[in-house]
Amino acid sequence: MCPEAEFAKRRFLLETELDYRAIVASSADLVLVNAARSTVSIDSTAGRSAKAADPVVAARTRTAIANNIKVLGDSLDVIRQGDEFDFDSLQPAAASLVDSVTEAPAVLLQMTRLKSKDQGTFVHSIAVAGLMARLGAATGMDADAIQLLATAGLLHDLGKLFIPDAILKKQGELTDAERKVIRTHPQIGYDILKRYPGVPQMVLDICRLHHEALDGSGYPLGLSGDEISQIVRLSTVCDVFDALTTVRPYKRAWTREQAIHWMFDRGHLFDRKLVLSLGRLLDAME
Repeated sequence: MCPEAEFAKRRFLLETELDYRAIVASSADLVLVNAARSTVSIDSTAGRSAKAADPVVAARTRTAIANNIKVLGDSLDVIRQGDEFDFDSLQPAAASLVDSVTEAPAVLLQMTRLKSKDQGTFVHSIAVAGLMARLGAATGMDADAIQLLATAGLLHDLGKLFIPDAILKKQGELTDAERKVIRTHPQIGYDILKRYPGVPQMVLDICRLHHEALDGSGYPLGLSGDEISQIVRLSTVCDVFDALTTVRPYKRAWTREQAIHWMFDRGHLFDRKLVLSLGRLLDAME
């Protein structure tokens, strides 16, 4: 058995090795797998999951994730209610997150694959922040910049809190009108964060521009090419990767390989060098 915060369902079809590793990394103390229906060979994956199964590391990482969810939730509630928000209050959570992905990156990323509906946005933000921190480190950023990058990841989807739940949690494909509403969330988040003093420009840019595309087809500003900074490109790659590899009401989760290949094949949208860097990073985390 395990907390509902880690799994959206008590019973589900085990279809990918990534799902299996998420179970191994969770706090579940009893798991029953129907080998006849599962498409994953438990015996073949057990050895490769040993690192994720380390109980001390997994427990520390689970605690860090739970704490980050609470801190992020509290901070976003403050913003949603229009109260005074202190940007520096998120720094301990960001530092804890960076420490977690440094110590046990595979555990952290595996645990974010199966999200509950209620915590989906929060856990997505933590997953993206973790990916951004790791990719930032891999590209040579210093410790202060990595922590700021993690903080930006935690806040990048702030605007979604102001999108109606009927749209945000819709079971199925969005209509064109609903998609237009969803596309307002980067600008909404930016406009809100800009009201508070002390929010760095990097955080504002990532919040506003993480859905821009290299060919100018993104939103909200339709920037293209060199108008999109390397930091924003990095946030986009991490955000899209996590979205593709997450179960949604209208789609199955893609495998890591499928997501990386799909993004690489769309070099008109994503920075291919960063996509390759993310792929290599994920390979090294196995």
